[in-house]
Amino acid sequence: MHNCILMKVLQISARDTHSLRHKVLRQGRPIEECYFDGDEDDQTFHLGAFVETKLVSVASFFYERNPAFEDVDQYRLRGMATLEDHRGGGHSRALLRTAFPIIKQNFCSLVWCNARVSAVGFYEKTGFTSFGDVFEVPIIGEHLLMFRKI
Repeated sequence: MHNCILMKVLQISARDTHSLRHKVLRQGRPIEECYFDGDEDDQTFHLGAFVETKLVSVASFFYERNPAFEDVDQYRLRGMATLEDHRGGGHSRALLRTAFPIIKQNFCSLVWCNARVSAVGFYEKTGFTSFGDVFEVPIIGEHLLMFRKI
């Protein structure tokens, strides 16, 4: 008999994402860098993956157009972060599985993100394709524009 860990994905507030974004994505930087423009917009939504009652992974989705893509209505994925001791457990994948139908209900068929180069493999496994060349985000590191049609 093996232990079954209960994981659930819930919609959360922007405020609920900040400490996890800070711990994973901006450690050692001011927490204010984890408050993103658009966090509180009506069309923005935030998802969290919980193991039992602990928030272990977050992702935010912004109604934001990238001019690199022709689709008029697009969502941007930002601030995806999973606690280190929970990586590889399918939490981020579950967040995306939950988000895509919500985005589709909002009449959008494209999701894009600026992916850290270290995370490109994850995004490729979840159906994203890279677009263009690697670029530098000051202080944070190398990124690649990626997108997925849904």
